Amino acid sequence: MGAAPAFSFLTTAYKTEAYLRDTIESVVAQTFPDWELIVVDNGMSDEIAEIVESYREDPRIRLVRQENKGYDGGVMAASAVATGRAVVVLDSDDQVMPEFCETIQAVFDAEPGIDAIGCDAYRFDDTGADLPVAYYRSTNVKQKPDPAHRLTLTDLLGGLMPYYTAAIRRPAWDAVGGYDRGGQELHESVAIWIRMVGRYDIRVLPQRLARFRIRGDSLTRDPAKVYAFMEELERSFSWAAPADPEAKAALDKTLRTFRYWVLLRKAQQALLAHDDAEARRSARAAFAQRKTFRAAAVTAAVTVAPGALRKVHPLKQQVSERITRIAGRIATATRR
Repeated sequence: MGAAPAFSFLTTAYKTEAYLRDTIESVVAQTFPDWELIVVDNGMSDEIAEIVESYREDPRIRLVRQENKGYDGGVMAASAVATGRAVVVLDSDDQVMPEFCETIQAVFDAEPGIDAIGCDAYRFDDTGADLPVAYYRSTNVKQKPDPAHRLTLTDLLGGLMPYYTAAIRRPAWDAVGGYDRGGQELHESVAIWIRMVGRYDIRVLPQRLARFRIRGDSLTRDPAKVYAFMEELERSFSWAAPADPEAKAALDKTLRTFRYWVLLRKAQQALLAHDDAEARRSARAAFAQRKTFRAAAVTAAVTVAPGALRKVHPLKQQVSERITRIAGRIATATRR
């Protein structure tokens, strides 16, 4: 091992005391040990500091403490003291698989010209159970990651955005400014790939080398936060402003998909609030964005029999969530 480790994990922690130790343990369990982990206590939490300091005998794990400077400010604080040849952003409630570093280093060694390597990820809930649908499938990406294919702007705008826990060689990270948004209201893990693509060789592996936690208190439980997040995504994708017709078409399709899901959710919320007129309007608007069978069926149901749909909705939701939990536990047991 050289003086500079192969990988620097950049982890900013804020109100994640319940999850941080599992995140650290996932890094400690790496089969390739040439790494460092920088944890930023982004809010001066004594408990977070104590968790990190309990690993003081491992010099690869370091703590930085600061007042809360936001998510991007936490990542960039970690970046400022990191010394690795590649950086890896890892949220303090997520995890990496034991073979993450080993697998990615093997690709870097085989093809030194590659600048960044992404991967797929398991999705798991707060019980620890893996959900049956992996990260890329959950984002409705139809294109399977191909590590032999250099990522293009059309790929990105079409939805094949690398999962955020990716390894980025330090020169490329520094050249594009890492997660520094420059004062713009953009999603950090989208903006960095838009800045990199075309300039750098980015590959995405099909293996699930990380674990993405679906928290019980996640923003998906709060409609207002969902809508704000989707607006940020739309703004970030649009920021690419592609000139190429193929990339433009990919962007248009993705933006329509964003709006489609937001409108379907709004139709659901309006239906449950007994605002049938708004439910119909949102369902029709969703169908205008994407003429799918689902949107057509929802439009017909909220138009013809909204009361009946309201009655079956809670039961359907309970059954769907139960099946998902059971399937996730089976998937976890099988993999282990």
